[in-house]
Amino acid sequence: MPVAIVTGSSRGIGKAIALQLADDGMDIAINDIEQQLSSMESVKAEVEKKGRRAIVVVADVSVEEDVKRLVGKTVEQLGELNVMVSNAGIIVTKRLFEVSVAEWDKVQQVNVRGMFLCYREAGRQMIAQGKGGKIIGAASIAAFRPMWDAIDASVAARTGLAKGEAFERSIQSRSAMKKAQTPEDIANMVSFLASDKARMITGQSMIVDGGIVFS
Repeated sequence: MPVAIVTGSSRGIGKAIALQLADDGMDIAINDIEQQLSSMESVKAEVEKKGRRAIVVVADVSVEEDVKRLVGKTVEQLGELNVMVSNAGIIVTKRLFEVSVAEWDKVQQVNVRGMFLCYREAGRQMIAQGKGGKIIGAASIAAFRPMWDAIDASVAARTGLAKGEAFERSIQSRSAMKKAQTPEDIANMVSFLASDKARMITGQSMIVDGGIVFS
């Protein structure tokens, strides 16, 4: 069965993603920092109730060795890595003139460096496996509508990193996916938008082109 890592999955959006992927038939590596261990164990139990395997891996995504261990332990205990969801992030709800250098640096370390490390280590593992995989980055509407300066900067970097990595892997092709979309690909998007899962999506332009255009 497919195996997914979801960082920052002890609660909130990360937890919801982990449980949804379990419903989709994936085994899950649940990750967060040590202070969230009890919550991670609760999420693990919920995943296992769905009939999926789950492990808890305490790791700080801003620490290189932690991320390497996260990927390594996932592969060791669950067999492989097929999906990486880089979700972990922190916020500082202060205006620019109120943010300390330490607070600014911490946000960038977790939100940007953390995403970079997760992308890199997951990508290396997937390439070694020889059958590809999915690397997904969670960001925020702050990439499109400014909110708090430290967050705005980190989220803009996260979206830029995601686009850059997709393009880098497809440098010899007009499309990041290296193939043209099919009518069925469009139909799948329509099916999703028509479902209750898309209830919070409105007024958006959905581009299904295999990565010719990055929005």
